[in-house]
Amino acid sequence: MNRLTRITTRRGDHGQTGLADGSRLDKDSPRIQALGDLDELNAALGLLAVEMEHDPLLPQVRNIQQRLFDLGGELALPGSTTLNAGHVAELESQISDINATLPPLREFVLPGGTRSAAQAHLSRAICRRAERSLWGLSRGEKVNSESLKYLNRLSDLLFVLARHLARQASADETTWNREP
Repeated sequence: MNRLTRITTRRGDHGQTGLADGSRLDKDSPRIQALGDLDELNAALGLLAVEMEHDPLLPQVRNIQQRLFDLGGELALPGSTTLNAGHVAELESQISDINATLPPLREFVLPGGTRSAAQAHLSRAICRRAERSLWGLSRGEKVNSESLKYLNRLSDLLFVLARHLARQASADETTWNREP
């Protein structure tokens, strides 16, 4: 089955876009904003995946991209749910596994280190924005609570992933030097 046979439809030329149920929303509505932020996050993760080409954690990033498409499907079809507590638990397990290999934090970490670590930090920041957008949507509409938790855990995972990637290239992470 072909999902997208025509890319240019001109249906969005007047400031609205369609959902999977056939309804149309303004392009700046909270639901469409959340979808856009998820799309941006997924694109940032795609760039991170390119940077992680030979890293054993690459399959985890690819799996997250799949789950973000699932979450986009939830938003495109109001009332549907795909993410569940098991998806959240999977991220929590990954966070624990990666964090166990890292030294304790003594200060805030500055984004950077390597291209892949910096991309993971950028993805984390975009994830936080997507989470804020989804919370904003939840103020006026029903949103899957597990999806909200998923984005919260995902930003944590991206933080420890950034630390992991920086440490692969160097034993030092750049940390915030607090002024006295």
